[in-house]
Amino acid sequence: MSFVMVDIEADGPIPGDYSMISFGAVVVEPSLAKTFYGQLRPISENWIPEALAVSGFSRDETMAFDEPATVMTAFAEWLDVESRGRPMFISDNNGFDWQFINWYFHHFTGANPFGFSSSNLGSLYKGLVKDMSQNFKHLRKTAHTHHPVDDAKGNAEALLHLKEEMGLKIGLK
Repeated sequence: MSFVMVDIEADGPIPGDYSMISFGAVVVEPSLAKTFYGQLRPISENWIPEALAVSGFSRDETMAFDEPATVMTAFAEWLDVESRGRPMFISDNNGFDWQFINWYFHHFTGANPFGFSSSNLGSLYKGLVKDMSQNFKHLRKTAHTHHPVDDAKGNAEALLHLKEEMGLKIGLK
């Protein structure tokens, strides 16, 4: 099983009513060389300017992005090539990121290659240090820029730190 760190940017709080604008993924392994980046055309007329602003794109720019079905199909193919076995979805905020990826996969391809499970990096860290008030974000090396590949890489670096420096038993392939 490969762990795949994912980060998404959206123009609102929920899929369907709002749109996933872009996402990035990285296979968690020391090189962090296997990455995917997708930009998706909005699927809804609804959007919240403040939410979209986080992505750094204007609404007009997003209207020129790729069709979601094309991007999600390419992502599924990338996962098939770059991961071993069923990939495991992990993110900084899986409650947010997972809902969009899962919805988009089911809506546009009919199936989610990640299955029905995901993991939350923040919760994993809190459990490892046995303190619910702690935060892992100081373990990132790559700056958190809101470009989803940068953010996924920074989070993957934190997960690698948990394994290599803190003794987390995790099989990374």
